[in-house]
Amino acid sequence: MIQTPDIQRPPRDLVLGLQHIGSATAAGELSRLGIRDPHLRGVRTFTPGVTVAGPALTLQFMPKREDQYRQDEYADPEKQLHRHVLYHTQEGDVVVVDARGHLGSGVFGEMMLTYFKGRGGVGVVIDGCIRDFPKAKHLGLGLWLKGTTPNFHTQTDIVPFAVNVPIAVCDTLVMPGDIIVADDDGAVVVPIGLAPELLKKASEHAEWEDFSRMRLAQGGDLRKYYPLSEEARAEYEEWRKQQSGQG
Repeated sequence: MIQTPDIQRPPRDLVLGLQHIGSATAAGELSRLGIRDPHLRGVRTFTPGVTVAGPALTLQFMPKREDQYRQDEYADPEKQLHRHVLYHTQEGDVVVVDARGHLGSGVFGEMMLTYFKGRGGVGVVIDGCIRDFPKAKHLGLGLWLKGTTPNFHTQTDIVPFAVNVPIAVCDTLVMPGDIIVADDDGAVVVPIGLAPELLKKASEHAEWEDFSRMRLAQGGDLRKYYPLSEEARAEYEEWRKQQSGQG
């Protein structure tokens, strides 16, 4: 079993800016920056209406081999690495778990998630399941999962193996410290090196979409306003000046 040091966290204003733009805009703009498919496809929200963004604490599971792992749920808890990933939690973090898409092991339960929330965690993304969902859904965390189960984390076929290492979540690479943006559309991984450029591009996109949405609601021509055409560009620039008090 492998453990590695804490992650490097991005500036908080960068994270909050990405949370504001949401997963759909993030995914679209990332595709234009060269990341074809950043969607963690296969996990879905279990907490509708919640939007989070934060750096990824990563946890990797591997197939169980009984000669290597025989602990029950409570035997020698400190050897169980699913606890250790949570020890790294700081305000605004998202824990991201490669649980191999397994539907029979509950990676975390209510007590572990309560601890994560108390330490400042905001979101949980698991290519697998949690347990204690009837209670966990009320903790105030965003949950993006494949499902739920009554089983504990090592009860069936997988075991926690490594903390804060590169992982594959729904066949998508997540590096420790990458920014996760997740909402009702799903969860997107933002490579940390692209995050500043993404925020710049996405903020511009969101601004012209606000203008276009307004014009479409007023009966405007779809061909003119979405996407924003050159014909509408001067009108949009004038609207921007008015919004900023310059007009």
